Amino acid sequence: MASLSPPVCDFGRPAIDFDLPGVDGRRHTLASARGPRGLLVMFICNHCPYVKAVLDRIIRDTRELAALGVGSIAVMSNDPSDYPEDSWDNMVRLARDQDFPFPYVLDESQAVARAYGAVCTPDFFGYDAKLELQYRGRLDESRKEAAPPTVRRELFEAMRAVAQTGLGPRQQTPSIGCSIKWREA
Repeated sequence: MASLSPPVCDFGRPAIDFDLPGVDGRRHTLASARGPRGLLVMFICNHCPYVKAVLDRIIRDTRELAALGVGSIAVMSNDPSDYPEDSWDNMVRLARDQDFPFPYVLDESQAVARAYGAVCTPDFFGYDAKLELQYRGRLDESRKEAAPPTVRRELFEAMRAVAQTGLGPRQQTPSIGCSIKWREA
């Protein structure tokens, strides 16, 4: 399982539209996911140890960001054929058991992950109210194990600033995680 880091933030890059099925039985789009002050698009999956290490923090931070007017959506783009833990039924179960405060959607064709340039899980894309990219960094110092609870909440602080000022921090540390599991051509 290779760990990868995404490129640095391409400030101002527009969010790409999507229309994906959610584990809640509804379809979710860029317009339905956004909040009045921004949007956090997260590429996650069920099996990745990097995601598992911070899932409780992702849930905490997205709840707090919602109160600031920032919407969130989690996209699962992995090919589950080699990773059954990422199956649709397991996505439904995880979202229900963890009480996700955001839509959890399936990018079965992987077109959305490719369009966004997603590299790993987790991979975070933070947009301002105009849906222009302002953050492409990590959640915090966590790796395959959660960092101590006292570490700086980098993603939350960045998205709070985006909600308040429209601007993300100029210094950002890339996320790290498992590679997206692409389908064979």
